[in-house]
Amino acid sequence: METLTTSGHAPINGINMYYEIHGKGGLPLVLIHGGGSTIQTSFSVLLPLLASNHQIIAVELQAHGRTSDRNTPESFEQDADDVAALLEYLNVDKANILGFSNGGTTTLQIAIRHPQLIHKMVVISGAYKRDGFMAGFFDFMETATFESMPQPLKEAYLKVTPDPAGLLTMFTKDKQRMIDFKDISDEGLGQIKSSALFMVADKDVITVEHTIAMSRLIPGAELIVLPGTHGQFFGEMGSGNDSNELPQVTVVLIEAFLKK
Repeated sequence: METLTTSGHAPINGINMYYEIHGKGGLPLVLIHGGGSTIQTSFSVLLPLLASNHQIIAVELQAHGRTSDRNTPESFEQDADDVAALLEYLNVDKANILGFSNGGTTTLQIAIRHPQLIHKMVVISGAYKRDGFMAGFFDFMETATFESMPQPLKEAYLKVTPDPAGLLTMFTKDKQRMIDFKDISDEGLGQIKSSALFMVADKDVITVEHTIAMSRLIPGAELIVLPGTHGQFFGEMGSGNDSNELPQVTVVLIEAFLKK
């Protein structure tokens, strides 16, 4: 199902930021991908399902996909500021925001740094503290090599930006950002006033216990745990989900939250 209405690059904070707009609707729903990803690797299954009822603004962050890099490290705070600036560029005053994995952590930073922009937010497999990741995650990141990056993510990057040097830069900056991951304080998370839905898989990279803790820190937040591994319940590339049934269930749950 082809839903794309327009795409382009916006001059945002020193980078050329790629975005796509799909579908039609009132309040836009912004999609923020995971680390090492493109719009398509994170959302190729989920996006068309959501675009049947919403205007979708899907973005690619610094050094990812079709967005250029800048001579600074990646950070969740900078990504949050970039998304906020893109929405201003597109004349969007308020939106719902859905972020997956690193994109979920970026969504938390948008809610903290730019609270006026968010109506409702959906955080899928996001984290706010280092101890929320599965055991051994940071030990793995310290020693991760480019060869250990999933091949489907490499191929997806090169498909949209045929630049091997850019791919290596993305990997290196993503890795360093995770090694340097800084906790968000409980107080910082607790100041978020936006309606929030937290979703996580029962065998995720982020622990269920961590996701429960986040949902309890934000007043009125909702929590859903679904079966599978990282990204599997909405069909993220490489998650091994070859069935469309669970992503359809996921969309029903997201839609129910957004309609409240």
